[in-house]
Amino acid sequence: MTSSQTLTLSPLEARALGVLIEKQLTTPDYYPLTLNALLAGCNQKSNRNPVMNVAEGEVQMALDGLKHHTLIIESYGASGRVMRYAHNLTKVLGVSQAVSALLDALMLRGPQTPGELRTGCDRMYRFADISSVEAYLEEMATRAAGALVVKLAKQPGSREHRWAHLLCGPVDAEAQAAATLDDDGVTTGELAALKSNIAQVRDELAELRALVERLYQELGVKR
Repeated sequence: MTSSQTLTLSPLEARALGVLIEKQLTTPDYYPLTLNALLAGCNQKSNRNPVMNVAEGEVQMALDGLKHHTLIIESYGASGRVMRYAHNLTKVLGVSQAVSALLDALMLRGPQTPGELRTGCDRMYRFADISSVEAYLEEMATRAAGALVVKLAKQPGSREHRWAHLLCGPVDAEAQAAATLDDDGVTTGELAALKSNIAQVRDELAELRALVERLYQELGVKR
């Protein structure tokens, strides 16, 4: 087990590691990832903050850095010809899937509130409530082997503290605040949570409409 204090990842190393964790938990059939798949995940435009535009060679260098920390496992696919990559975070840091999911959300989307993290982690780990998220975050912040996250000061007008990961070293709170606010003072995490909620409402509305249509048909009611 490695102390988080001995880990200081570059932003791209954190992004590559985050993509591997995300794909393992959300699309396990396509995991481990090829270099091309990992490159696409690093340059993905949705659910990423900041958005990156990196080259294949840069991702390969990031993988070499992660391998130095034993955070990467290399293997060949079933064909025996294509190299694939898997992460080793849970074993290296000795953390649970819940902690891994929270770290992943923070690595991919930047500082977020517990509410935003609960929404963002939904496909990777289902937290019972916000209190559960907060409990994990507090545990991660006071971890004996080295803190994994830090609670940031509240932003003006915000009701909740945001949290940031420490795998890339100490956090510049002022820089993070500027990076995560849009022109209207809304965090990107809040926007992501709002979009997710809107998508869920649309799905539920579509199901309700389909149910109403079936009822009309069964009752023989013409519209």
